[in-house]
Parts: sequence; structure tokens; C-alpha cells
Amino acid sequence: MIPRFDDRTAAGKLLATELTAYRDRSDVLVLALPRGGVPVAFEVARTLHAPLDVIVVRKLGVPGEEELALGAMASGGVRVLNNDVVSMLRIPDAVIDKIAAHEQRELERRERLYRGNRPASDVHDRTVLLVDDGIATGATMRAAVAAVKQQQPAHLIIAVPVAAAATCDEFAVQGEQVVCVLQPEMLYGVGFWYEHFAQTSDEEIRDLLERASYEQSHWLQKREEQ
Repeated sequence: MIPRFDDRTAAGKLLATELTAYRDRSDVLVLALPRGGVPVAFEVARTLHAPLDVIVVRKLGVPGEEELALGAMASGGVRVLNNDVVSMLRIPDAVIDKIAAHEQRELERRERLYRGNRPASDVHDRTVLLVDDGIATGATMRAAVAAVKQQQPAHLIIAVPVAAAATCDEFAVQGEQVVCVLQPEMLYGVGFWYEHFAQTSDEEIRDLLERASYEQSHWLQKREEQ
């Protein structure tokens, strides 16, 4: 029987058990990749008593085959291309720029929607746990890593419930620290490893971010009173 997660909440709780070394540390920040990474990261942040924020990343889909990523982009003007896909399909730069411009507008819309008037968390000199619900091609995670590194964190740890063993190895070879609960030889798709994998709504993301902010404030107050 292949082990699977019940849902993203259950996956987040299991992932958090692999990250207890970061519990109650004032330098730790949990950054989630919306949408699916937020419910996972919420449980991680809750367990570690760490603040939670999002880093918005948009996949750049191949025209007509949008599920196939030719690359990804993230906050801060970061763009990462899957050169193998771009070369194989001979996708012109003008087409990539058009797709990127569309996704940039959506990226900015989502940042406003998720955070409201709250500024983005300061990453500089922090220990950042970068969380998603899994890694498939790795394009979005690579864009997120690049975006975070631009802000010069002290440490960066990629933390996910599931990713192919080869994908974890690729990140490790690039010098990234990866914490991953399940590392199957064949991924089949991130959703394959979840019993329930419904799409996370924008409203759910806003609610989880607000709840995380409230719980973090409550925990900090409680710690000060001790």
C-alpha cells in the first residue's frame, strides 16, 4: 500500500514534525507558495510558533498546453525558464514575454488580494522555510528560491510533503537544503499523493494568513508573560 496524505492539513502536520529544530526561534519565517502551499505552511508555522507569509509564484505555461511549464516567475521580477522545454518546443522570446506580462499582472493582483495592506515580511538575515504542497517540475520552486535569495536570507530551507527523489537530489546538488516527507522514485503528479486534493481558494488563503497572524501575536504575548 502506497502511503498518501489525507489532505494538505495532514501533510503540513507531518512536515512540521520534520522541522522541530526550528521551533520557537525568533529568526524563523515560514513562506508559502500559494495556493496549495498555504494550508501546508499554516500547520508548519502553527507548530513552530513562527510567522507565516506568502511568496507569490506564477507558472509560465506552454501555449495550448498550459499544464506544461516553460518556466515560472516570482515577486521581485524573478523569471526562471525551463530551457529544455523552451528549446525542444522552439518557443520564441516574444511569446515568453507575452505570457510573462500576463502572469505578472496576475501575480500583482494576488499579492494585493492575499496581503491586503500588510507589507511583505522582511526576509533579510532570516531563516526561511519555503513551503509548498509538493514539487513537480520544480520550476515554481526554483523561481521562489531565486526570489527569496535576492533578499539575502541567512538560511533557506525548502520544505515539502512530497517530491520525486531525483528532484530533491537536483536541488541538493545546487546547494539547497531540502526537507521532504515522501520521496518516491516516480511522482506521477503531486495530487497523486493526496486522498483529498481540492483546489485552495483565495478566500481560504486570506483566512489562513489572518489566523496565522492572530495566533502568532497570541503566542508572542504568552511568551512575554512567562
